[in-house]
Amino acid sequence: MQHPLVHRLDRSIVLVGLMGAGKSTVGRRLARRLGLPFTDSDHAIEDASGYSAAEMFERFGEREFRDGERRLVARLAEGDVQVIATGGGAFVDPGTRHLLNEKCITVWLDAPVAVLAERTGRRDTRPLLRDGDRAETLERLMNERRDAYAEAHLRVRSANQAHGNVVDAIIAALEEHLA
Repeated sequence: MQHPLVHRLDRSIVLVGLMGAGKSTVGRRLARRLGLPFTDSDHAIEDASGYSAAEMFERFGEREFRDGERRLVARLAEGDVQVIATGGGAFVDPGTRHLLNEKCITVWLDAPVAVLAERTGRRDTRPLLRDGDRAETLERLMNERRDAYAEAHLRVRSANQAHGNVVDAIIAALEEHLA
């Protein structure tokens, strides 16, 4: 059953933010709550290429990975209304950011670096975090990307709270945005 908010949506909801902010986990729950399909862009890249996002990043480099990611995100943005979780760097690309802000409702899941470091430490699947101090790298990435993320339509804090609370906050922000 669809949430009443869905009837007012004419575009997809895209979650952006640093790795570990909860885009995939919260995105799945948000989609379920709204009664919409969910797509994780990293998984869609894997389905299209046969390589995980991390493998593509390592094999072909960041530039080629971002080019493929931009094309895939553009297709998703043009498709049916859904909830989309992007990779942490997708929204940093000016072309991708412009497209998503034009075609979708963008939501920045903003979490403190300490929370991001703890969450991303659970698995070693993040190419940008394999070398050096995880918290330092995340702090640097946040400083580099903050201005880009701040261009999202909505900003929702995602810290050490239940995912359901973050979903509630997103729905409330969407309700206000669509009012």
